[in-house]
Amino acid sequence: MTTLVYLIPVALFLGALGLTGFLWALRSGQYEDLDGAAERILIDGDEPPK
Repeated sequence: MTTLVYLIPVALFLGALGLTGFLWALRSGQYEDLDGAAERILIDGDEPPK
């Protein structure tokens, strides 16, 4: 039973840390252009040397 006294606050702290990281990613624009990175791999950027 005493292990729950330690595990519950640790779990709450890790959950809050994950939520904080997710909210930071939203505010900093990490999820703005999800399709751009997927389409950028398809663009052929290799040009022959002149």
